[in-house]
Amino acid sequence: MGFLEVLNKFEKITLEEMDGVKLMDRTDTKYSFREDQLADNLSKVSYTYKVLEIKDKRIAAYHTLYYDTEELDLYLKHHNGILNRYKIRHRTYVDSNLGFLEVKFKNNKGRTVKTRIKKRDVPFTFENEAEKFLIGELPFAPHTLVPTVWVNYNRITLVSKNSPERLTIDTGLTFIKNNETVKMENLVIAEVKQDKKQNSVFIRKMKDLHIIEGGISKYCLAIAKTTEEVKKNTFKPKLITLQKILNYVPVTSIK
Repeated sequence: MGFLEVLNKFEKITLEEMDGVKLMDRTDTKYSFREDQLADNLSKVSYTYKVLEIKDKRIAAYHTLYYDTEELDLYLKHHNGILNRYKIRHRTYVDSNLGFLEVKFKNNKGRTVKTRIKKRDVPFTFENEAEKFLIGELPFAPHTLVPTVWVNYNRITLVSKNSPERLTIDTGLTFIKNNETVKMENLVIAEVKQDKKQNSVFIRKMKDLHIIEGGISKYCLAIAKTTEEVKKNTFKPKLITLQKILNYVPVTSIK
């Protein structure tokens, strides 16, 4: 059974019903695994999560443009393990034609705080409301930021029936930078988002399957895969692990 068939067996939740689990201030726990494992992983948690459904769709297309300085200062802070760091992006929810300009702040306690404003059109420079928003959120001038890389993917959003928890599952990752396109086929990035780290059925199932917690942000992965000359030593173990996932060939496929 494919993961789409499994997904259709989940109870649904609407966007309005999910409003109480926005988790704009949260802890994040990441996992990476192969897409051919997704159906089994979903079936193991179908009893305790609902799936977000919008306009009869349970998988949503996201197009995200990340901004950084010309010198990639925001990427390098992440690479160097500096906390109190920022990500700035514009995210388009393709199916609903909604867009948001967002700031993600990772504080020195490991929490992620997200703020955003509605902005349907993708800004390539910041002015008016967008500039005012960024000035209020950032400790540096918005004019130092430039469009850096597109990160596009398809997302499944699950919501726990029993606790304030969301689980996002991203597939079909595609990175676009300077007209170069890199596709991460067979890779799934799952992220558990909670108010605080607590009991999670999905996290327990990942432990049972020996899928290790940890990963790399989609932005940092995109830069590492599309920018040859950038510093990436810290990420090398994670990049090697992800490459093994991408290179995996099932035994039944080997002749």
